[in-house]
This record gives sequence, C-alpha cells and structure tokens, in this order.
Amino acid sequence: MSEAVTDERDTEQFRQDLREYLNEEIDPIVDEADANGPMSREELLGYLNDLRELGVGFDPETAPRYFGDLPRFAVASEEISRVWPSLNVAIQMSFPSLFVRYASEQTQATELDKLQRGECIGCLAVTEPEGGSDTARPNTVAEKDGDEYVINGAKTWVGNGGICDVALVVAHDEQMGASDMFLVSAENSPFETETLDKLGWKGVNNATMYFDDVRVPEENKLMNIIANAMAEGEQMTDIVPFPESVTDLFATQKPLNATFSFMRTGMAYMAIGIMEAAFEEACERATDRETFGKPIGKHQLVQEKLYDMNADLECARGLARTAREALEEGSLDARRLTSLAKGRCCELSKNVTDDALQVWGGEGLKTENRLERYYRDARVMTIPDGTTEIQKLIVGKELTGEAAYK
Repeated sequence: MSEAVTDERDTEQFRQDLREYLNEEIDPIVDEADANGPMSREELLGYLNDLRELGVGFDPETAPRYFGDLPRFAVASEEISRVWPSLNVAIQMSFPSLFVRYASEQTQATELDKLQRGECIGCLAVTEPEGGSDTARPNTVAEKDGDEYVINGAKTWVGNGGICDVALVVAHDEQMGASDMFLVSAENSPFETETLDKLGWKGVNNATMYFDDVRVPEENKLMNIIANAMAEGEQMTDIVPFPESVTDLFATQKPLNATFSFMRTGMAYMAIGIMEAAFEEACERATDRETFGKPIGKHQLVQEKLYDMNADLECARGLARTAREALEEGSLDARRLTSLAKGRCCELSKNVTDDALQVWGGEGLKTENRLERYYRDARVMTIPDGTTEIQKLIVGKELTGEAAYK
C-alpha cells in the first residue's frame, strides 16, 4: 500500500472519529453554549482536553500533527465548523502560544508548564481600531528601551483576546523602522481587554486589547525568537507550527502574509463546514415539510434552491482543495489561491445559508432554529483574516504584479 493511500485512510479515520465526538458531545449542547456567549477560559480548556485525544490542539505534542498536516487541519476546520465554528476559531487562534518554548526565561517561567499541559491559550493581535484591513502600517508601536520593548497602541477583534495567556502582537519596531511581532505574556506584561458583543461566532471571545507602556523582553520579538531558536539548532518547522511548505514561504514573503495563507485555507474549510450543516437542514426540510398537499421538495423553486446550494458547496470544496494543495506544495501561487479560496468560499457560505433559511420559510427565522445561527456565523466569515474586498486586491496584485493599494 502506498504512503499516500495510507495517509488518506488515516485522514478519513480522523474525520470519522472527530465527527463522532462532535455529534455525541458538542452537538447536544452547542445551541445553549453559543447562546450563552463567549466561552470562558475553563470551558474552552474543557473542550480541548477531549479534542487532544483525537489529535486536535496546540500543545507541543499535538500541534505538529494538527497544524503540520494540512489535510488533517482542513478536515478539523470543516468538521468542527459544521457543528460549532466558534470552537474551531478559538482552537486555531491559539497557535502563537507555541512560541513560548523559545521566548524569554521570564515568559517560559510563567507559561511553559501551561503550554505543556495544553492550557496556554494564545491569540494573534493584528487588526487595529483605526486601521481595519491595513495590516502593513500598524499604529501600535514597540520602542526599544534597554533590554525590553515598550508597546503602546490598541488591537481589536482579537480572537481569544479576552481569555488569552499570551498574545502575538503586530507592532512597528521604532528602532528597525519595520513591523514585527511581539509575544506578550498577560501575567508578566499586563494589558487591558474589552470583550466585544457581535452578530455571529458568539462563542469566541473577541476583544479589543489596550497596550499602555506594556514592557516585554527583547527576546520576545518574533524575529529574535526565531533567530535564537535556530542558533540553538532548531529547524523552522520546530519553531513555527506549520508544514515545511508554509514555513518555506517565510523566506519569500512577509511572515504575516505566509501565516495568513495558512489561516485563510482554514477559513475556506470553515465556510464549507457551515455550508454542509445548512444544506443538510434544507434537504431534510424539503422532504419533511408539506404544502399544498405534497412535500415542498416537489416544488420546482425549492428544487432550484437545493441545486444552487449543492452547486455552491461543491464549487467551494474544489476551490478549497486546490488552495490547500498549492500550500502543501509550497507553490508560488499559494498566496493567490488561498486568498481566492477564502474570499469565494466565505461569500458562498452566505449564499447557501441564505437559501437554506429561505427553504425553511418562517420557521427558519425563529431563534431556536439552527438556521438562524448558521446564517449569522456565515455572515461573519467574509470579514476576519482579510475582508472579501482585500482578498480581491491580493488576487489582483498576484495576477498583474500591480498593487491597487499602498
């Protein structure tokens, strides 16, 4: 049996095991859990304790297989989002916690034991209140002061921001005159947070973070973390929890752009998971609900809705797979394809959930109906990790070599 066939069977077994867990443990409680708002730290860690046994998590033992195997990562994004997108976001956004292993002694002293237990929640702080989609020129600044950096500024819409142990913060290094990322420990370098209420992804603790003269050791600058780890003999794939094909992109593009290519692939598969859930609900409704003496699935316009949903879902699957394979190969076309997949798949998830709600009619508008949640979660998908409009500009630049933004 070839290695490829073995890997494919292993991935499918992973899908089956994960789906069984989600259907048995998360599905029965997800409606109430989502309605209750952002997960607490304890709630998220409870889910993670179960999921690590299936190979999903961000601790050093689990992360290489979870983040480092793109087909498995895609399956996890799809399957978890099919049941609860918020849980998927909370887990995936914790990857910066892995940098604790190579951070300053102070950071390791407070965070490393938590990381080893799979209990060090991380977040990536990029977006700013005044900057929106402009990630290239952050207003948040990091000023060198002796053997520390002093960070001032604000970030918003940060997933896990209100419950994180460590935050990887994008800031302008005043000394170098360029942007970098800084690992900030909430315990050692306290900062203020404000949890946001929002339309969808209700289970994610998205927050605005305020940095007011927050001091971090110079070793916690990401460039220094990577340089120091490599000086000790570590490989890039040991330091950054992504496949080698993704870490290779760090040499040809900005680390943040390479990271976004990875994250946007996950977003495309998240959108597919939401679409699958909505489509299943619509198909079931079409056969169970009767009007004018027959199942609504016998009405031509309902069948047209099902056709549209099915077509959108299959198109999204194909595009997401193409993007994932480009990323696996380390293709120079990976940035274009992952942006294309993120933009289009997330837009299609809006269409599918909207059509599914239409099939359900008035019943779909009830807050106790899951279609209402799918619809809200899908609507959020087109904005984080770069809006659809930003994806169009990225694709345009990759196609023409000309930037429509500065």
